[in-house]
Amino acid sequence: MTAVRRGTAAGAAAVCAVLLVVSGCSRSSPAHGGSSTTAPTAAATAAGASAPPFNVTSLLHPAKKYFGVALDKVPDQLGPLDSYTAMVGKQPNLLEYYAEWGAGFDASAVRRAWQNGSLTLMSWEPKSVSLKDIAAGKTDDYLRKYAAAVLKLNLPVVIDFADEFNGHWDNWGTQNTTPADYVAAYRHMHDVFGAVGATNVIWAWSPNIINPVKSVKLKPYYPGDAYVDWVGLVGYFTIGTSNTFSTVFGPTVDEVRTFSSKPFIIIETASEAGKASEVKALFTGVAGRNDFLGFIWFNYAKLADWRLQAHPAALQEFKRLATDKLFGFDARHP
Repeated sequence: MTAVRRGTAAGAAAVCAVLLVVSGCSRSSPAHGGSSTTAPTAAATAAGASAPPFNVTSLLHPAKKYFGVALDKVPDQLGPLDSYTAMVGKQPNLLEYYAEWGAGFDASAVRRAWQNGSLTLMSWEPKSVSLKDIAAGKTDDYLRKYAAAVLKLNLPVVIDFADEFNGHWDNWGTQNTTPADYVAAYRHMHDVFGAVGATNVIWAWSPNIINPVKSVKLKPYYPGDAYVDWVGLVGYFTIGTSNTFSTVFGPTVDEVRTFSSKPFIIIETASEAGKASEVKALFTGVAGRNDFLGFIWFNYAKLADWRLQAHPAALQEFKRLATDKLFGFDARHP
């Protein structure tokens, strides 16, 4: 959870006529298409772009599990990723990075990751703007330029907007915003991308696990199935808690399932104590559920040292379990 690993905040026009799909035209999304082909978006076609070399449907619901990581300087640099790959014995295929609202889209880094076989997940953090202002359109010039840059890239990206909104530790959290403001900002952002034609986005809605904030209900924060592709859970195996897969993630899964059937992906996790048993719980828990698409290991030292290299027992078990062919695949050929 952010309170543990980020501290104060250190650290994602209706085009149903187009053929590129994210979740299916049967839903009322203003930003996704309705076929399983890989044709470009309407705007990309108008600009003379060729069909993108990917199938978003296969990335949304891959046959295997995502094997992801969040690493300092990645994907801007791939050297740290190479070192991590050598350490764990398998190359991650989902790379999370953190971007502040107001910064430009790093298309070159995303392209570099894709050429290396990895999909990117951007955690978009509105540190310097209120969600109310985003919802009111006060940052639309920036938002349209950003969406246009994502469209121009013509590659798949995952965007996770203002994650852990149900916590109190970020300035977009419960102390500074309301569920209505959050939903309005999320929907507005999504709709601007749709109007621009940037349908190459997989949208993640990402609460912190409810364990530390049980009084905050998630349903009022949910933008609706038309706006969400993945439910991205943030949850850590922390010291002093019961750390089975079901105790860490189960209560949140049960609550989400009362209002959505969207698939889960763990966008941040790690073991604070570095226990092999907790690493095993993560792998076996994700492997045992068809509605879990994979996980991203948060390999940072932020308030606690979550890095695998700092915990030999955890690293050994992680490396052993990573050999499972269920985990990992070339994102370009899911």
